Amino acid sequence: MIFELDNVELYFKNERILNGIYLKAETGKVTAILGSNGCGKSSLLNIAFGNLKPKYKLVRIDNKPLLKPLYNTGIAKYLPQYHFIPDDMKLSFVFKLYNLDWTNFTSHFKAFSIYENLKFKALSGGERRIIETYVILKSKSKIVFLDEPFSHLSPLHIESVKDMIAEEKKEKAIIISDHMYQHIIEASDTIYLLKNGTTKRIGKLNELEDYRYLSDGSL
Repeated sequence: MIFELDNVELYFKNERILNGIYLKAETGKVTAILGSNGCGKSSLLNIAFGNLKPKYKLVRIDNKPLLKPLYNTGIAKYLPQYHFIPDDMKLSFVFKLYNLDWTNFTSHFKAFSIYENLKFKALSGGERRIIETYVILKSKSKIVFLDEPFSHLSPLHIESVKDMIAEEKKEKAIIISDHMYQHIIEASDTIYLLKNGTTKRIGKLNELEDYRYLSDGSL
């Protein structure tokens, strides 16, 4: 499957935020969006998923225009920056709701094995992020949007999430954004830089320095 987002125009209070955006993702690849804080990465993911309505956008699936929001198709999942699982929901019910197996999860994250009957609010911020990222990545879908999946995670858990992304991309198109650029670069196959309201496809990593996203010598 090939997902394309094209010709996005987004305004806030008559100020143009995004213009002339193009983004392509496909099954078997991780597509990354890099950019400085406040440049519009989250807005772009929300537009792609259909949560945010811009002045104009064109979404194509396998070269055919999609005329309804992507979230209404049932083929996409979206991990927002904020916690989306209700505080009082038990983890056992979360996994039942997403039709996922708790044992499979704890085989990846053994420390969670005693948490099955805990409520979501009992977990730390990093533990919550692991649960949320896992259920979005592992749920049945063809396209996955991940906004800040590495936020608040320990280095060990970051590597586990990267392993999951590598596994799930075999059957899904994954679009990811995070301020932790080192991990994004390692996890991705294609990189777009969002700068001055538009996207630039990055062919060579040193272009990230050329465009002043990274300081010289960062790579």
